[in-house]
Amino acid sequence: MAERPDWTCEGRDWPNREASRFVTAAGLRWHVQVMGEGPVLLLLHGTAAATHSWRDLAPLLARDFRVVAPDLPGHGFSGPVPAARLSLPGMAASVAALLAAMELRPVLAAGHSAGAAILLRMALDGRIAPTDIISLNGALQPLGDRHAAFFTRAARLLVGLPFVPSLFAWRAADRAVAERLLRDTGSRLDARGVDLYARLFRHSGHLAAALGMMANWDLVPLLRDLPRLAPDLTLVVGAGDRAVPPVQAEAVRRRLPKARLVTLPGLGHLAHEEDPAGVAALIRGVAAAEMAA
Repeated sequence: MAERPDWTCEGRDWPNREASRFVTAAGLRWHVQVMGEGPVLLLLHGTAAATHSWRDLAPLLARDFRVVAPDLPGHGFSGPVPAARLSLPGMAASVAALLAAMELRPVLAAGHSAGAAILLRMALDGRIAPTDIISLNGALQPLGDRHAAFFTRAARLLVGLPFVPSLFAWRAADRAVAERLLRDTGSRLDARGVDLYARLFRHSGHLAAALGMMANWDLVPLLRDLPRLAPDLTLVVGAGDRAVPPVQAEAVRRRLPKARLVTLPGLGHLAHEEDPAGVAALIRGVAAAEMAA
């Protein structure tokens, strides 16, 4: 079992492969997909995912935007980074370096789960200045809320044991295990979607990055700083999300009352994969409202 996905093997039929390129920035080699023309729209996937998460949504958005979607550090086909750089500020700095290397300034940004937190950190730190940020089932509350410190310590302990990512990868090599993990998020993916996640889950390096993010994630400073967010924020939640309970979006809106909340009935944590056309229409609507304002 290889530690990291190999582009010549796993990438041979990767979704939207024709849009893929490799860019060196922040000391690592990034896999980035770029498609379409127009205003730059940055898409950031969540923990343990990769660009395949946007496989159906990105081409729809590329009709109106220049869509830029990287694999986060250590995820998918992007190179790994030291554990300290898997923190929220570390991820934000790395993505900002990638944008600088590509000479891109997003006017709109959308992030799924942990990707939404990275975008908010980047905006709060002045690394990006989009008009709007769209949080797709954003993981914006500390894991376990009051018990966050325990979960973080446990994740650090796990990621510090070198056999743990390999053990996770060995378990996830069974497609049924990957399918069950995805179903537990409240989403139902087609066979292609399950296969792509299962393909990544077989690699200990990919899972080590996901565990490393959990171990180094601290959302308390983000929530403290949120009231000074300059871009408009739209909180999109799947009503059936079992990974990030929809009630957490209400908690975020209490900190930032100007945020808009949109609920998607019948969809789970991977709502953008379940209904890409609906989410594309929503993102276009946010952009159109900004232009009309």
